Amino acid sequence: MGGELSATERRALAALDFESLVALLCELIAIPSLDGDETRAQLRVASWMEEAGLATDVWPVDLSELARHPDWSHEVERDEALGVVGWIGEKAAGSAAGDGPAGRDLLLNGHIDVVPVGDEAAWTTPPWEPAVRQGRVYGRGAVDMKGGLCCALFAAKAVLDAGVRLRGRLSVASVVGEEDGGTGTLATILRGHSADGAVVVEPTQLHVVPAQAGSLMFRLIVHGLSAHGCVREEGVNAVEKFIPVFAALRRLEAERCVASPQLLFAGHRLPWPIEIGTVRAGDWASSVPDTLVAEGRYGVAVGEDVAVAQRAFEEAVARAAAADPWLAEHPPDVVWWGGRFEPAVTDVAHPIVTTVTGAAADVTGSAPPVEGVTYGADMRLLVNVGRIPTVLFGPGDVRAAHMPDEHVPLEDLRAAAQALVLTSLRFCGVER
Repeated sequence: MGGELSATERRALAALDFESLVALLCELIAIPSLDGDETRAQLRVASWMEEAGLATDVWPVDLSELARHPDWSHEVERDEALGVVGWIGEKAAGSAAGDGPAGRDLLLNGHIDVVPVGDEAAWTTPPWEPAVRQGRVYGRGAVDMKGGLCCALFAAKAVLDAGVRLRGRLSVASVVGEEDGGTGTLATILRGHSADGAVVVEPTQLHVVPAQAGSLMFRLIVHGLSAHGCVREEGVNAVEKFIPVFAALRRLEAERCVASPQLLFAGHRLPWPIEIGTVRAGDWASSVPDTLVAEGRYGVAVGEDVAVAQRAFEEAVARAAAADPWLAEHPPDVVWWGGRFEPAVTDVAHPIVTTVTGAAADVTGSAPPVEGVTYGADMRLLVNVGRIPTVLFGPGDVRAAHMPDEHVPLEDLRAAAQALVLTSLRFCGVER
């Protein structure tokens, strides 16, 4: 542990129950909280909060009301959603006395939903049967992001168990629907849960992330002309007509990534990537396919207006179509659908950035990188809708997410939880 710690900080760190943190993580992994089916896991988090002594707000999200909000987006149909927030301390009063920063509220945010497991045969151990081996916790959701959520929960419990009285409120929000658009975080903001700063416990490898790129979901519909395969020249193959459109998107990606250099994204060759995730064409093996539907994600630069970004995409598709006689007469359709992750940024000089950076440095013994990430996250709702300065900071590597044998290192869990303890004390401030 680097840095000099106060007696209060040492006491709070000593109260951190790491063994129980890992146990709760394993318990949550064993609950398959796929998008749209998160309630059982949310109820377990809520009961844990109550057992730990946190005040709680547990409520059924009014999905019909949420759907009317301009910042709501989704890809998964839900019958129900549960909001869960726990906290310690009172709302900040703004007093200037005491040790450290005074009277600031901090929100720790983590999502409980996970993505599908894919081919279970590709997993070394079953995805819903958590395993601890080789210094890692394995299972779906281990790194994305039940591990980070457990770090937040146990950081709050450590402060409470150490008997530290904060000047501001420390809240932990367990949210649903992050993977498909941010249902839970938007509902939490609209419920009135706010703060002077927030940490979203995404897997950042303990790097401090004050900027996240945006991403939009798109659907391309390319039209051809069906014919029997034996006389294919009498038809127009939609797959062939998709090829120049795909090439145009690759060119657009290269142009945008060169034209939009930003210091926080200097380590990324493609900070605003464009990728096709699914392609479906035709309905019979011996017929010329008359329709191709391609879906993908479109990276949006920090500071870029979403409407301007969409226009650039649509114009690139239109130019590709204009160069082909068939497509010029039958242009592809562009549909914007599903999750809408707008970019977001917090000033690197803001106290939430400097406090997390200092806490991580004191825990690990070296200053963490401060950088941007190319993926979308709930940070953009906290910043753009909630007006809460926010950083991403958490255990593990995002590269281990959404794949077989998802895992999070035990040492990252410990370091992240310790850093969140110190961040809570320093950002909220403590009474004498």
